Amino acid sequence: MIKLHAQPYDISATGFYFDDAEEYTRKAAIAQNAYGDPVEEFEIQFIDSDDDLDASFAEAFGLNQANIARFFNLADTWDDQDKQRFIIAVGECGYSFDSDTVNPDDFEVDIYEVDSLKDLAEMFVDEGLYGEIPEPLRFYIDYEAIARDLSVDFSEITLGGTRYAYACR
Repeated sequence: MIKLHAQPYDISATGFYFDDAEEYTRKAAIAQNAYGDPVEEFEIQFIDSDDDLDASFAEAFGLNQANIARFFNLADTWDDQDKQRFIIAVGECGYSFDSDTVNPDDFEVDIYEVDSLKDLAEMFVDEGLYGEIPEPLRFYIDYEAIARDLSVDFSEITLGGTRYAYACR
């Protein structure tokens, strides 16, 4: 469950917590400032979630009062890989998106769950990306040098406590 807070821009008004778009709509409709005037504008603040990725997802999504319903919908329907792709594509690679039509498959980002670029280099060698390397020669491979070369195209990020290497295309 995701917990958000609507903080009024009006300093004489009190904000409220909510767990879904319907609750936000209901509470926002009756929000008043100290003078009895309706509150119209809120800053939406991420408070907590069961999913470690949701805070980063909310930040990359640009969560605001106009896109709350869509945010809740995507947070509930997208899996962790979709959220990771989105967070990296938008937050790190600078992709833009339309919140009404966004699809994580629209973003061309290569993502690998590894602890370091050296681990990525070892994975690439093991998968044959550098061609067939005879077993006796594998002991002489400089994985640190390959990792330095990979750093031209790849960056590292930690999301939800897990490390990833990614490349924006």
